Amino acid sequence: MDIRLAAEWEKHEATWLVWPQRNDDWPVKFSSIKWVYSEIIKKIAESERVKLIVDDHKIEKQAKRILVKTHVDLSVVDFYKFKTDRSWIRDTGPFFYKDDNRLRAVCFSFNAWGRYKDFQNDNKIPREISDTLNIQSIIAAESDVEVILEGGSIDVNGRGTLITTEQCLLSNKRQIRNIGFDKHDYERVFNKLLGIKRVIWLKNGISGDDTNGHIDDFCRFVNQDTVILCQEKNPKDSNYKVLNENRELLKGTETESGSKIQVINIPMPQPVYFDEQRLPASYVNFYITNSYVLVPTFNDPNDYKAIGILKELFRDREAIGINCTDLIWGLGAIHCITKEQPAL
Repeated sequence: MDIRLAAEWEKHEATWLVWPQRNDDWPVKFSSIKWVYSEIIKKIAESERVKLIVDDHKIEKQAKRILVKTHVDLSVVDFYKFKTDRSWIRDTGPFFYKDDNRLRAVCFSFNAWGRYKDFQNDNKIPREISDTLNIQSIIAAESDVEVILEGGSIDVNGRGTLITTEQCLLSNKRQIRNIGFDKHDYERVFNKLLGIKRVIWLKNGISGDDTNGHIDDFCRFVNQDTVILCQEKNPKDSNYKVLNENRELLKGTETESGSKIQVINIPMPQPVYFDEQRLPASYVNFYITNSYVLVPTFNDPNDYKAIGILKELFRDREAIGINCTDLIWGLGAIHCITKEQPAL
């Protein structure tokens, strides 16, 4: 059995999303969020199917009405009625992997980032999706205890190397996922269930990230041996020291094949705030579709620089900006609301 967790740039069969339904996830901005989703879905639907989760028939009708108005081709959108708590399917969805040229899924548990009490519906999503697709699924467990893991907390190169942060997975004071787990425990689980041969541990995530250090807000693989890393040039900014420390940790690191990891810098936008709370605005929370790299933008001078860098890195796709000045009020951007289903 040869388990392999595919890289995001590999061909997709579809992308999963959860239609936004909670006003309090986007304070004041909820009325505009559905239109942002529709814009994202329209781009995804140009080259792959969209699998859209809704709570009920009423929400499905609402979603269809908005999608039609923005000229989304509904013939490539499939609707699924699952109850959810929130829309961040990157963290709640199954981990699809390829095994003997079959699609399978690992179902990790979810505890709402150790922050909220209402996560019971979201915790069922991996099993509901795998059952709907009629694919074999594995419940992630260690010593008969289910393992908690969010999709935004890891990133992979598709060949057996995974990158994550100590802040997120090893936190012992706040947002605890797996009590008593150390690096060796995680590495054993990653190897057994995801086929990971090499784990790169960075330290801390960026300011404003309420997930306690998710990797997909500041460092991502862009090919098998290259990562893109946020760069903050203002020494007074809280992210300056954090990002420089992670850059130092990446020096000399290797992939599972022994290749040295190359680091490409991408600027940070100016800090974005809501009601004195810093938001995790970052260009690294992009999503790779079959045809596009969808890049979050923030009406910032660095928007064009970030898009230009990603255009150079993904020559086989078009990098385009999606205005996320409203979406980021929910403390996440494009990568957080999407989950790829690999093609075989």
